[in-house]
Amino acid sequence: MTTLVLHHCVSARSFRPLWLLEELGAPYQLRMLPFPPRALAKSFLADNPLGTVPLLEDGAVRMTESAAICQYLAARHGDGALDVAPADPAYGAYLNALHQGEATLTFPQTLVLRYRHFETPAQRLPAVADGYARWFLARLRWLAAALEQQDFACAGRFTAADVSLGYALMLGHYLGLESQFPEAVRRYWAALQQRPAYQRALHVQHQAAQDQGVPTTPTPLLRPFD
Repeated sequence: MTTLVLHHCVSARSFRPLWLLEELGAPYQLRMLPFPPRALAKSFLADNPLGTVPLLEDGAVRMTESAAICQYLAARHGDGALDVAPADPAYGAYLNALHQGEATLTFPQTLVLRYRHFETPAQRLPAVADGYARWFLARLRWLAAALEQQDFACAGRFTAADVSLGYALMLGHYLGLESQFPEAVRRYWAALQQRPAYQRALHVQHQAAQDQGVPTTPTPLLRPFD
């Protein structure tokens, strides 16, 4: 049996698969990288030419998309505990929520990061950052509506979709947007943070960063784009 290997930067998108691995209790190796690895760990380009995290290695399998990795891990390494089977009536809602966590909710926040934090002061665009922050907050309406009826995003239970969505909310927390979350989303986010696997993932990344000589500051606050 091959050992899963996750390449990770503190609190980057790779936190999604790290959290999911902790939820699954699957054995894995965690390899920490400074952010951005394409600039500060150029040897990593041999593993992932994009120089981005996450990178998951599972034998010959190489994956770099955080939501897709969550779907893969839940399906291949979770015995159905955090997955939703194709025959389940909630399967479509599951896939939709899982991928909305990245495509709908994380994407606009990356532009907030870039134009409010990462660019040099002369290149920052506060109006653009503010506009994409509003976009992100507006896109929470669908999640808020779902959470008025249930505790989790879909299927009546915690799934990999909640990990994907939870990371988007984690990023919103780092960006100072949490106070503007709809009430149902704030309750959901508070509950996700109490999950033992979420707390273990935070601890594991911090300890691994210390052990491997990588800064422990949350990635979004580290440095400009290179």
